[in-house]
Amino acid sequence: MIFLPQEIIRKKRNGQELTAQELAFFVAGITNNTISEGQIGAFAMATYFQGMTMDERIALTTGMRDSGEVLNWQSLDLGGPIVDKHSTGGVGDLVSIMLGPIVAACGGYVPMITGRGLGHTGGTLDKFDAITGYQSVPSSTLFRDTVKEVGVAIIGQTGDLAPADKRFYSVRDITSTVESIPLITASILAKKLAAGLDALVMDVKTGSGAFMAEFSQAQELAHSIVNVANGAGVKTTALITDMDQLLASSAGNAVEMVDAVKYLRNELDNPRLHQVTVALAAEMLTISGLAANDHDARIKVNQVISNGKAAEVFAKMVAKLGGPIDFVENYHHHLPQANIVRPIFAEQSGIVQRIDTRTVGLSVVELGGGRRRADDIIDYSVGLSQVATVGLSLDSHTPMAIVHAANEDDFKRAEQMVNQAFVLGDSVQTPQASVLEVVRHQP
Repeated sequence: MIFLPQEIIRKKRNGQELTAQELAFFVAGITNNTISEGQIGAFAMATYFQGMTMDERIALTTGMRDSGEVLNWQSLDLGGPIVDKHSTGGVGDLVSIMLGPIVAACGGYVPMITGRGLGHTGGTLDKFDAITGYQSVPSSTLFRDTVKEVGVAIIGQTGDLAPADKRFYSVRDITSTVESIPLITASILAKKLAAGLDALVMDVKTGSGAFMAEFSQAQELAHSIVNVANGAGVKTTALITDMDQLLASSAGNAVEMVDAVKYLRNELDNPRLHQVTVALAAEMLTISGLAANDHDARIKVNQVISNGKAAEVFAKMVAKLGGPIDFVENYHHHLPQANIVRPIFAEQSGIVQRIDTRTVGLSVVELGGGRRRADDIIDYSVGLSQVATVGLSLDSHTPMAIVHAANEDDFKRAEQMVNQAFVLGDSVQTPQASVLEVVRHQP
């Protein structure tokens, strides 16, 4: 059958449902450059306004998944399920660093292909790039060997996985069509499903530091991802989690890696971070069949954290991928240190009422720890640590945060932004729950 790009665009513009064959043709054209950027932009805008049915979303997602290599793990004869987690991104969201080793320590295999930060949210890959020697984009052979031998490998996306998404997203980015639930769903899942997973757990963030700031938006995206992924043959659930304040006690690259290692070493007291990490890990174990139920899964998760098995798996992964063999024991020697490390205090005493988490994230970008453009070079040493939480009393002895800066000018800009982000008052505030909703597939 012969298709014309302009007819497919017209059909979607008029609100008609596209067939799987039409969508496959359009994705193939994106991949082989037979469809122009103008046509991609027109299609994205039509979809932005007209939306997509669930069948269309599944067809678009699977077409983009199949636009490049789809990983197959059968030849490695792995002894457990292949399971992964993906987050929509947040400030101080370092969960993936611990989650992969935790699930691997419980018998799962986690080929976690992750991304770099852009805008106010940090990227998991940038945190690993802060480690001396770590190969965040290894060869395919090393990637597969690490998954088989260690149980987890956290790396960057190669150009062979879902190449249609890269071109499609670049056009969406310059045509104001990023905020489309069907297109966001396809973009996220095309890459994840190309990793050859048996099961996937999504962490959909909501709140002032999240891409989906409104809870209703996060719900819509979570349901879309769960339904499309299951429709494409991968068991998937989603947790909607709070991002109205930082998840970790830090924001940056090296500083977040420090918190992650401390967590795995049982040296970090952060109830919110622990709640989200355990909830996601337990869901991964349950959905992949490694645990009979949530209660059983939580026991297993807490056990491998407390007995050090998860930290041991993490150490093996870092070493296997070129990092220091003693990283967990001597992480301070293998991470960059900022020139200035100094506390900042509130202009007046009070109890933290709320935090503009997005502004906190942007302060890290101002310090040089994030990107304004995809090709920006970042400083891995800078960021914020010991960031105050909602409900904490601040005074001249209790800082809002510790700033890690390259120079005095950067420190002053970050100090000003963090002060703007914190709202203080007299009343004691109860923080919102960390996990707001669990979305499971309803056949």
